[in-house]
Amino acid sequence: MYPVSDRFLARLAESHTVATQVQLFLTDGRVVDLEHTGGSVSVDRASTVRRTCSVMVADPALIPRTPTDQLATYGARLRVARGIDYGDGSQPELVPLGLFRLDSVDGDVNDGPATLQGKGLEAVVQDDKFTTPYTATGTVVGAVTALIQRSIPAADVISLVADTPIGSRVFDVEADPWAGAQEIAAAAGAEVYCNADGVFVIGALPDLVTATPVWAIEATDGGVYISADRGMSSERVNNGVLARGENTSDNVPPVSYLAVDDDPNSPTYWDGPFGRRPKFISSSAYTTVNLCTQAAIAELAKSKAPNASGDISSLPNPALEPGDVLRVMHEDGSRELHQVASFSVPLDPGGDFPIATISAKEDA
Repeated sequence: MYPVSDRFLARLAESHTVATQVQLFLTDGRVVDLEHTGGSVSVDRASTVRRTCSVMVADPALIPRTPTDQLATYGARLRVARGIDYGDGSQPELVPLGLFRLDSVDGDVNDGPATLQGKGLEAVVQDDKFTTPYTATGTVVGAVTALIQRSIPAADVISLVADTPIGSRVFDVEADPWAGAQEIAAAAGAEVYCNADGVFVIGALPDLVTATPVWAIEATDGGVYISADRGMSSERVNNGVLARGENTSDNVPPVSYLAVDDDPNSPTYWDGPFGRRPKFISSSAYTTVNLCTQAAIAELAKSKAPNASGDISSLPNPALEPGDVLRVMHEDGSRELHQVASFSVPLDPGGDFPIATISAKEDA
């Protein structure tokens, strides 16, 4: 969860004044604070571009009409935040919701409103397809950083995992650099994404079993619980991952590792009634059994998690992040731990706040 004060979390369950901010960074250097009438920021860990935004602005003057307007708009960025105005004369406590590339502006040119749509900075890397063959080499962090900064030279990249050497990986013309960054990050058992501050992060998904819950959603007086659904599905679920690597350029023989769900108490146990449903991944960057092992285990955590899911509706908490573990207490008193997969933060005070989770378990 994004760092916020204890006061902030306590006030979420109480009546409070919502504060929001939308800033438009134009390519000519101007920064415009946008008076907005609504919108939302969607966050989805399963999407290649983790954060997207839609902002409604009453003034139709923002719709580009002239070549000068278009030059200032194409490549512009949006920074969006939501928080709480405590009403005591202090500055509102704002939580960033993302830094976005402005992709479209449209609306009624006479009466408005104008709608601004934006995508997280992953889209900048994703769209910058290779026009010549590209070789990634060195270490996981170095190779991923180079792929990102190839498209965004000033990008900040931080790593939360131990770095590890990789084999050379040649990408062909038209290949997707962002998909390449994800592939290489997997060699360290990690994923890579752009966070709410616009910083690229190389990190691992928290383990539901060991992670500390960051927020409680409880159906009690003073709680933030509204409603919840619970379900299980075998769709897109794999209980084994075979990671393979072979690098003829580096004269490295084939290596592989099969990671399986070996917990007999798991509904997706490899040797249980669920059956065996393997997934296969490969990369020339995986040159050792250890690299294959880390990649397979990380992919297995993602592949088996969707079997248990939840759809929770609560009062909005803009500080949540995908992977956060929530403690949920239902109206019947039962308790569960849920891991956040996706949610949508409204920019208007009365908006709903649905949270989808990718895995869940009873909370002792």
